[in-house]
Amino acid sequence: MFKGLGQMGDMAKMMKAAQEMQQKMAALQEEMHNVMVTGESGAGLVKATCTAKGELKGLDIDPSIFNSDDKEVVEDLILAAIKDAQGKATERAQEEMSKLTEGMGLPKDMKLPF
Repeated sequence: MFKGLGQMGDMAKMMKAAQEMQQKMAALQEEMHNVMVTGESGAGLVKATCTAKGELKGLDIDPSIFNSDDKEVVEDLILAAIKDAQGKATERAQEEMSKLTEGMGLPKDMKLPF
């Protein structure tokens, strides 16, 4: 189709590859809303679940930690579990993006979206 056009044909290929990558990235971004990760603290006494986009979806607290004397400890455990879940969400999103960039022939450590 682009035979004889030299660099124009290469540019057309690059544009097509960029469009495909944009479509795959959009699909991956949408999928990240459905991928769930769970963070824990206190040896599993508090668990936070969020999407790979970092949106908190659930919190599971073992009833054994409910003691009015330990209110600050419980609050710290909850925050730690949420931060753990959000950290795992970020890692998972980066892993998925890395798979996408490798599939497109881009460097593995390339950060997307730009």
